Amino acid sequence: MYIILVYDILSDGNEGSRVSRNIFKICKKYLTHIQNSVFEGELTQPLLQKLKLELKKYIRKDSDSLIVFENPQLRHLKKHFWGIEDEKTSNFF
Repeated sequence: MYIILVYDILSDGNEGSRVSRNIFKICKKYLTHIQNSVFEGELTQPLLQKLKLELKKYIRKDSDSLIVFENPQLRHLKKHFWGIEDEKTSNFF
């Protein structure tokens, strides 16, 4: 399935920076980094569950947000650039 993952980590000093770094590193292991706190890529259900378990260790339920969009078929997504077009995002058509 095709995944788009977006996160927003509260910047509250050292703790927020540490959480943000760890979230970024984990996401980069599974997905392609396309813009600031946005990742995309294809994952199997088991890999998505593994990603979720790793991220849950760091996401603070009272201050952080992480959204995962799932689509079973990549071919139904269209991407439009408004501004600078980035080659890292070439997974969409």
